[in-house]
Amino acid sequence: MISLPFRVVIPARYASTRLPGKPLRLIAGKPMIQHVIERARASGAQEVIVATDDARIEACCLGFGAQVVMTSPEHQSGTDRIAEVAMQLGWQDQDIVVNVQGDEPLISPAVIVQVASVLQSHSQAGIATLCEPIDKAEDLFNPNVVKLVRNKEDFALYFSRAPIPWDRDQFAQGQSLSPRIQHLRHIGLYAYRVDCLRQLVATHPVALEQTESLEQLRALYQGIAIIAPVACESNPAGVDTQEDLDRVEKMLVSA
Repeated sequence: MISLPFRVVIPARYASTRLPGKPLRLIAGKPMIQHVIERARASGAQEVIVATDDARIEACCLGFGAQVVMTSPEHQSGTDRIAEVAMQLGWQDQDIVVNVQGDEPLISPAVIVQVASVLQSHSQAGIATLCEPIDKAEDLFNPNVVKLVRNKEDFALYFSRAPIPWDRDQFAQGQSLSPRIQHLRHIGLYAYRVDCLRQLVATHPVALEQTESLEQLRALYQGIAIIAPVACESNPAGVDTQEDLDRVEKMLVSA
């Protein structure tokens, strides 16, 4: 991996409606959070830190030598948790931190480097994220798959759970892909400048964010530029259910 100054923070909480104790679930003999940490370390990050409020997650991570920062149990999002880590550790305004979700045991180290590099090379952006083409109609019309539209310079214009842009004529005939435009799926990997993190957590949730249940809409509403190029590698879906866990285990065991 290239030499690039950035840090990775992995927010991890024990509670999960569909898969309680998710970070500690075993995959191929290791807790899921350990797989995520190992992939984050392979990116060449200066530091890889787990941010949690749960003593069970802390004990597990310390057991295999990971760095852990205990954060407030009052946080409503991973962004809030990462901002507290930045404050506790005294990171500077222009430092870059990558938010890697704790339920992404198959995340590619290359895309972690990519999102940090893209932010570093776009001084006008406060946040960088990634996307990939949608090639299945079922994904386009699935509200759990977040879509986005961008301008000509790859800056995000909007994110939505709805199929955007809406092809009026094509979609009137049924749920199929538009022949006129490449729809894009948002990959939930973010790089932030620390001053942008501080700005975000100092503001309240906005109506757009609450309506779509998409935190990144707060940043757009506040005028924070989000650069969103296509990912350099495919990013497998994360783990939300037992079925996802079984799927990932099969992939890792057979690799």
